[in-house]
Amino acid sequence: MPAASSDLRAELNGAEKGGPEHDAQMMEEVTDLFLSSVDRLSESQIGAVDGVLAQLVGRVEAATLQQLSEALCTIEQAPRQTIRNLAFHDNALVAGHVLRHSVCLSEKDLLEIIQTRSQQHLLAISDRKTLNEALTDALMRFGDVNVSNALARNAGARFSECGYATLVGRAEKDEHLAEKLGVRLDIPGSLLRELLDKVADVVRARFLTASRPVARKGPAAANAGQAAPVRKAIDYTKAQNEVVALNRTGKLNDSIVNRFAVRGEYTHVVAALALKADVKVEAIEPLLDADRVYGLIVACKAARLTWSTTTMIVRNRPNCPPSTDRELEQCVAVYETLLLSVAQWTIRFGSDRILGKSSEAAAPAAKGKVKQPA
Repeated sequence: MPAASSDLRAELNGAEKGGPEHDAQMMEEVTDLFLSSVDRLSESQIGAVDGVLAQLVGRVEAATLQQLSEALCTIEQAPRQTIRNLAFHDNALVAGHVLRHSVCLSEKDLLEIIQTRSQQHLLAISDRKTLNEALTDALMRFGDVNVSNALARNAGARFSECGYATLVGRAEKDEHLAEKLGVRLDIPGSLLRELLDKVADVVRARFLTASRPVARKGPAAANAGQAAPVRKAIDYTKAQNEVVALNRTGKLNDSIVNRFAVRGEYTHVVAALALKADVKVEAIEPLLDADRVYGLIVACKAARLTWSTTTMIVRNRPNCPPSTDRELEQCVAVYETLLLSVAQWTIRFGSDRILGKSSEAAAPAAKGKVKQPA
């Protein structure tokens, strides 16, 4: 954008004198000028752009405004009044981009939109990268079931105790919401217990044996975006034979499994859990991954292991980051809430799902192999 802004100001002022087509053309031209020069603009120049674009928002058709909203939504120096006018627009398709992404909207703006605009506006706000407790409380107060589900799957949403209690209460009649809440990293142990008690057996089993985000702390958090190590194929035959022999003589007890874990003998841990919980080792092995800790807790409970041994198994898992205090609190809630019979049913249900997924993954690979002539 030229340093001398008199020509630009004259152009911008001309936008007010034309009809709809001229308005749309001017909006496109001014937006292009702004985007190409945004890093070099002074506050007064941004203010000049804002003064015209903000007025044009009320005169240009929705299709053009959607493009403007998308173009400006991720720019920190975006013209503030223009962003605000877009966010308050009655058409949720116009407002959506800035409601989801723009950092130029204040908490006050967002709260006002939550109270006065459509469910689609609220749904867009629910997808913001971060949401504080005041915003999530308001969204749950004015939002419908879709808003609740969007909030539950948003890892950047923070909830007050009352807000979380509201979600757990709604989850009793909404299995999709229950499953999303069940795998959240920040759900308090007390409310996880309540959720486990409220939901149907199948719903509970789904989220307890599903993968969930990995809770990390300290230096491990820096590697949060990295893929987990690929687990090498392991032959469990020897370990299975040994645990069967121990079981036959009555020696496969809690203390021996505890010792396996302390020594890092996880082929024996897997074999012992599979035998004692009456499932295949192929169903237990994935539960050692960091994102399957709930399933591992269920397997330990189904195998009649004490909490002390269960903790040792969780803490010593190979290639897993240390558990956070909140994760351990959640694990205690799972262990203590599940009855033995429920844990045994849950791990068998989860075993069927894990083995089923393994079969599905293996099928395409088998199809791709060329059959060799005899």
